[in-house]
Amino acid sequence: MSDVDALARLAEVIESRKPANGGDPEASYVARLLHKGPDAFLKKIGEEATEVVMAAKDADHGGDRARLVGEVADLWFHSMIALAHYGLRPADVVAELQRREGLGGLEEKAMRKAREREAGKS
Repeated sequence: MSDVDALARLAEVIESRKPANGGDPEASYVARLLHKGPDAFLKKIGEEATEVVMAAKDADHGGDRARLVGEVADLWFHSMIALAHYGLRPADVVAELQRREGLGGLEEKAMRKAREREAGKS
């Protein structure tokens, strides 16, 4: 099983917990976040991102690197809830990363800014 398969399986679980698919906000954390709407899960993403930063800073000073892994897992999980809400999947993110593969970071950023400028002219 690949890493992408694990993400796809988790995405299926998240999809099944959507209130529209029968997910019960009283019985499921995912269903509760989705039921509350974007403000709830976006707030969690912000909290988890901050916890990733704090865990990384701690790791820089001898802290437990496993904590960083756990915090990134929490961030990815909550980001997957956001993706599901917007009708997207981890495969969409993987496809975007693959599209960027081989591009230098500065080159990719310049191309993205050019696309944004073009979209703004439309």
